[in-house]
Amino acid sequence: MEIDEKFLRTLLDSLKDPFLFTDTDHVIRYMNKAAKSHYKQGEALLGTSLLDCHNPESCRMILGIFEDFKNNQYDEKLITDNAKYRIYMRAVRNENGELIGYYERYEPPEKQQ
Repeated sequence: MEIDEKFLRTLLDSLKDPFLFTDTDHVIRYMNKAAKSHYKQGEALLGTSLLDCHNPESCRMILGIFEDFKNNQYDEKLITDNAKYRIYMRAVRNENGELIGYYERYEPPEKQQ
């Protein structure tokens, strides 16, 4: 089986929880099907800044975590934890360990311990 872009899209679209990837300029480059239906603007968010979707406090938090990712302090951070869901930011690095972006991943309450 060849692992290509189509296969990866199919794999990510099979996730029932929202998954959103941004590049290092905070531009939304990929959303799985669950994310497209989860966010009010849906697929129209592709190519826009993730920072435009958040309030100033959230933007400061995202930018702070992003700086920690750039400085290799960690690769994953829990950013929201409430009764509805947990949201994680996770660094994505290339084969040389360079930061190429990050993703936002939701975890519904039934997965929480």
